[in-house]
Amino acid sequence: MTKETIVKEFEAIAGAENVMTSETDRHAYSYDAAVLDSVMPALVVRPRTSEALGAVTKLCNDNGLPLTVRGAGTNLSGGTIPHPGGVVVLTNGLNRILEINEEDMYAVVEPGVVTAQFAAEVAKRGLFYPPDPGSQTVSTLGGNVAENAGGLRGLKYGVTKDYVMGVDFWDVNGEMVKSGSRTVKCVTGYNLAGLMVASEGTLGVFDKLILKLVPPAQAAKSMMAIFPSMKAASETVAAIIANKIVPATLEMMDNFTIRTVENFRGAGLPIDAAALLLIEVDGHPAQVEDEAAMVEKICKANGATELKIAKDAAERDAVWQARRDALPALAKLKPTCVLEDATVPRSKIPAMIEALDEISKKLDLTIGTFGHAGDGNLHPTILTDKRDKTEWKRVEKGIDMIFDKALAMGGTLSGEHGIGLAKSKYLEQETSRATLEYARRMKSVLDPKGILNPDKIVGPRS
Repeated sequence: MTKETIVKEFEAIAGAENVMTSETDRHAYSYDAAVLDSVMPALVVRPRTSEALGAVTKLCNDNGLPLTVRGAGTNLSGGTIPHPGGVVVLTNGLNRILEINEEDMYAVVEPGVVTAQFAAEVAKRGLFYPPDPGSQTVSTLGGNVAENAGGLRGLKYGVTKDYVMGVDFWDVNGEMVKSGSRTVKCVTGYNLAGLMVASEGTLGVFDKLILKLVPPAQAAKSMMAIFPSMKAASETVAAIIANKIVPATLEMMDNFTIRTVENFRGAGLPIDAAALLLIEVDGHPAQVEDEAAMVEKICKANGATELKIAKDAAERDAVWQARRDALPALAKLKPTCVLEDATVPRSKIPAMIEALDEISKKLDLTIGTFGHAGDGNLHPTILTDKRDKTEWKRVEKGIDMIFDKALAMGGTLSGEHGIGLAKSKYLEQETSRATLEYARRMKSVLDPKGILNPDKIVGPRS
């Protein structure tokens, strides 16, 4: 089939206005938020109905066209970079919240619903959807499920996988596969919904998602603790958890990040502090008061020089805005910003902080560190200019060293950013050759032609 004929086929399914073939349009979808080279797709299609999405998937498979599904493209591991000459399928035309069931506390959505908009709509009904990735104002729920996105609340509330009750998806033949249910319990058949979480578009194309909702906390209290060293701050994290307190959020920022955020927004952060912990406890009002008092005591016992408690919602919002400013503030400093998310057991945070400092000094790299200290998910952020080939080689060496250190400590390659293209070469290092081959065999059966987001997670076909 000629390219012109293929384009007409896509236009017949999705409408001519939803098929993009110009170089300008295709370039806009040739990259994502990862620091990787762009790859030009052959065309971009935007289905607006479930039936069109299934038909597009089948058409790609029938013609052996590599298919990459894309939400907002906020992926940080290259999961939405297309295959050369492939098709990018946009989900932003499938953005309806189909149901919010207040009585049974679940929602049914299409994959293109924006995360923050969904959370706000749920909140209007007196319910709570906890996953809050940093890109939530633009990221989509389909992308969140595909990457198993996390966020600031992961320590207490878990990540996206903890809220996925079911996934309906199209297989490569354009057949609808249903998994999970709207019930709290469901053990019908294989846990295909679980398989779809973090699959990065390599096993099926999401059509609908069933998501769990929970009641919101009755009260919350936010605090900022100032420390004279990263070591003291990281030891405090371990001490808080060791005392059986699980804050809703427990975030860390180093001095470089503190100063950068302060220059970015002028939020009144203590620029002389070596480290900050941003902590929020929530729950029943009495529990919040008790835990806040214990957290304050633990912080001071571990060397905190000052602890500020947000007096009202405005101050609370300012605390968390400062944390959310970390990445955009750092990204403004240099042309290239490499954000990693190697994760270690919580007890290893002090050792990982020391390791990052050693790597920074040994390779003469600028690394700002912030992240979800409470769940061991730090975000060492390397600031560089990829055009400086000499420095870029040191950056690549530094990334290798970060993963080596994290894995040696019993950690993992990715806490919430996925594997994509960027980390697939490390997968065997964390798992095993047999694990990788098992995954490849599974994919080869479900996707015999290898059209679904080729090369992601398990690497190229052998």
